[in-house]
Amino acid sequence: MAADDLSIFAMLKSRLSYLSDRQQVISQNVANSDTPGFTPKDLRPFTLPGHGGAAGGLAPVTPVATSAMHLAAPTTTSATAKPVNAPDSETTLNGNSVVLEEEMMKMSQARMDFDAAVAFYQQSMQLLNTAAKPTTSQ
Repeated sequence: MAADDLSIFAMLKSRLSYLSDRQQVISQNVANSDTPGFTPKDLRPFTLPGHGGAAGGLAPVTPVATSAMHLAAPTTTSATAKPVNAPDSETTLNGNSVVLEEEMMKMSQARMDFDAAVAFYQQSMQLLNTAAKPTTSQ
């Protein structure tokens, strides 16, 4: 039985792949920060493949407006590896809308998420190794 056969490891592998792709897209944004007319890109938020974002195969919760005072529910989209245009808060005179500070914040967040996923993966492997270790009787 491979580690990928367990759903937790398959999910972590998908998450790590997504975060790696996101770091690549953000680094391309930084590399093109002086390119005239360049619009930064980003990936859609991560969701579990085949689950529509709900963990463990549970049906996603759909908010219902019970009052006219409620805000409309946001639309959900599934994660794809295709970058989408995500202009930052400013556009320069040459049409470039990359803001390096915002890109660095995105990169830092992606790095922290990546580190957390790796730590969780390592702890899960350590737990499996501990559970599989034969006990010695005296």
